[in-house]
Amino acid sequence: MTRRYRPDPRLTRRGLLRAAGLGALSLPMARLMRPGEAWASGAAERVIFFYFPDGVPGWSEAGDPSQFHCTGSETGFSLPHCLQPLAPWRDRCVFFRGLSMGATDSGSHPGGAKKLLTAADHGNNESIDQHLSRSVGAASPWRHLYLGAMATADGASGDKHIVYPVAGTTMAPEDDPARAFASLFGVATSGGGSGEETPGTETTAGTRGSVLDAVMGDLEDLQGRLGAVERTKLEYHLDSLRELEARLQGEGGGVAGGGTGSASCADPDVDLTGVSAGSLSDPQHFGDVLRAQMEVMVLAMECGLTRVGTLQASHHTSELVMSRIPGTPFHDPGYDMRSHQASHYGSRHDPDSREFVAFRDQRTWFVDQLAALLELLESRPEGGGTMLDHTLVVLCTEVCDGNTHQHDDMPIVLAGGAGGAIRGGRLLDVGTRRHGDLWVSVAQAMGEDLWRFGDSSSGPIPGLLS
Repeated sequence: MTRRYRPDPRLTRRGLLRAAGLGALSLPMARLMRPGEAWASGAAERVIFFYFPDGVPGWSEAGDPSQFHCTGSETGFSLPHCLQPLAPWRDRCVFFRGLSMGATDSGSHPGGAKKLLTAADHGNNESIDQHLSRSVGAASPWRHLYLGAMATADGASGDKHIVYPVAGTTMAPEDDPARAFASLFGVATSGGGSGEETPGTETTAGTRGSVLDAVMGDLEDLQGRLGAVERTKLEYHLDSLRELEARLQGEGGGVAGGGTGSASCADPDVDLTGVSAGSLSDPQHFGDVLRAQMEVMVLAMECGLTRVGTLQASHHTSELVMSRIPGTPFHDPGYDMRSHQASHYGSRHDPDSREFVAFRDQRTWFVDQLAALLELLESRPEGGGTMLDHTLVVLCTEVCDGNTHQHDDMPIVLAGGAGGAIRGGRLLDVGTRRHGDLWVSVAQAMGEDLWRFGDSSSGPIPGLLS
């Protein structure tokens, strides 16, 4: 039976934002550090960073060709095994050869995760999604939405997470689609993801004020007793609370800040079939949770709640038992094959190796999830076209080949129309260009006048932007 959550129809538009705001205390939020810049004509309206763990079957130690990277000319290229799910979306994608994250910590999953979105050694920079959240996304009710699927499983923290609000400090995503939906759209649930819907209620200004005053007062008392690193984290959280307080005290009102104003926003609805409190860390429901998080992300963007989002599917060196995911080529409930286990498939692409075949098919499945996200965006009308026409989606992982863990020739794919800022249907060979220049290009595609990002940057990638 399909199970969906809808907010209580008694919620007013202002009450919707207020209920969402109080729930947002549990969601990652970026602090406002400078005014937003108006996005340019021909710019992407929104961006989604979609991460999957443990790399791809790239060029092997024995010299086997990559089963993820395209080969051929700029427009006359072929899609390898792992990218076949993108065949229907080929003309909406840009593929790369040669993107490098640099030599520091090459051969390391944690080192790659630190550099991935920060473009800085050891994560010594804010991540590009956080940068965009306080520039082009600054006017949105949620400047950044960070959702995960088993991204916090097994006590994952620190470099297991890819979003850096400040240099050297990560933040955790929201792994529960029901709780994320409740925070955004004003649905209170019992236990978060439990499957039981509890109508949201509008709180009074006095109650909201007293709750926030108490929380901030306690945290400010704690601030002076912490070390430098923990104090930086606390300062970030305090800024988020102050920003939330200002938003709740403003006039605001419901689903605001742009978007389509569609019926989906008047009656927001997310399919939570297979998602419950007990399923959030159950590998056989991993696909259900990831699908629900994609729905939450797209709905939030459709309704103008945010323009910048990050979806994190598991985390590096993942213990996710992917062989338990039903309906997949690698489904084998009698044998546990983990993502990280499969990534160490050996020195060559051996079709008789259980690990290699599982790893190749697991990566193909993640690409298929990207295709599902593109289809979801394509299904939502927007501005004479669809949301996909105005969205930029970035597929990424923390290393290249899962066995060698190298940080060169990074398997990154751009997808979507990006508001006309990027022309798809191309394979770009960038030599050995640093991937920070790709993040510069993404920012410019969003309409921001950014020219450097990270440790080593020389400007946007030539020929990428229209």
